[in-house]
Amino acid sequence: MAHEDDTQAVEAYQPSAGLAVPVSDPVQNPGLPPHRARMTDKDPKAEKAAVRTVYTLFYLSAAASIFAVAAYMLFPIEDESFLSIRYNNMFIGLGIAIALLAIGIGAIHWSKALMSDKEHVEHRHATRGSVPTREAAVKAFADANEDSGFGRRKMIRNSLFVALGASILPGLTLFRGLAPMDEDPVHLLNHTMWKEGTRLARDPEGTPIKASEVTLGSAFHVIPEDLASLGHDEGYLEQKAKAIVLLMRLLPEQLIEREERKDWSYDGIVAYSKVCTHVGCPVALYEQQTHHLLCPCHQSQFDVTEEAKVIFGPAARPLPQLPITVDDEGYLVARSDFREPVGPSFWERH
Repeated sequence: MAHEDDTQAVEAYQPSAGLAVPVSDPVQNPGLPPHRARMTDKDPKAEKAAVRTVYTLFYLSAAASIFAVAAYMLFPIEDESFLSIRYNNMFIGLGIAIALLAIGIGAIHWSKALMSDKEHVEHRHATRGSVPTREAAVKAFADANEDSGFGRRKMIRNSLFVALGASILPGLTLFRGLAPMDEDPVHLLNHTMWKEGTRLARDPEGTPIKASEVTLGSAFHVIPEDLASLGHDEGYLEQKAKAIVLLMRLLPEQLIEREERKDWSYDGIVAYSKVCTHVGCPVALYEQQTHHLLCPCHQSQFDVTEEAKVIFGPAARPLPQLPITVDDEGYLVARSDFREPVGPSFWERH
């Protein structure tokens, strides 16, 4: 930093000569206070203490990352109880948060207490890939290495590498939960709680729905009636995620159906899986005038009048249709389970 009443000689680029030569260029102090040496600059013990603090924080980060991985294994959520989900999220999140926070605090303390804190004036010059320019770039890296101490402070450098490497482990571990590896995904998604005779019920009340209650333009979020009585510790969330359905009524003449699907609807009432075939987001928006279903995540659109075929967006296949009819009491019931896997189509390419 240039101090008050000080002048300094700087290097300026001379295009005619093709190299940098020192020229006299007085730089006046703009009014900044004189540079004050830090305690770590004056006291070797303080410097060593700062070094210990930094690498301890980095090793703490590594330990927290390993703790997050351990928490993933110690608090599984296969049973889907709310308590196990809470513990799983809390301890994994706590481990990742401490890991990232320790890296951040350690890096800041390193820069504040140990890296050079002197200010410099750098004059711009024409950009040119000359030999002196390349040499100057190498020197700049060497100076930065010397100022930061990265090359000579082995404990800090090595602990940083350990912390950064360990911070990746929780993310890699969590990828394990994105897909069931012990069972065939297509088989899991090809079977839901729907079966012949299961009544369609409102979500979340579990109240059965009569065909007479479904009016033109209406849309019902539907679950199997049996699901409403299933305990939350017995796979409720998993079963609901696979079985949830959207129910709508159109004029029968508006439906364009293949011959083999003529009996899959009832008097213009159709039921389709609510799980988008792109990445599994909930298809929750129904346009009454156009009879289109919209997925809000990536804007895939499906035409209800034509077997929920894809008319826009990244979805690769139509929404699976649930075959329905009515029972003796007029309640809507399923004819069978879905005839194809529900959810994202990439499961079929597993």
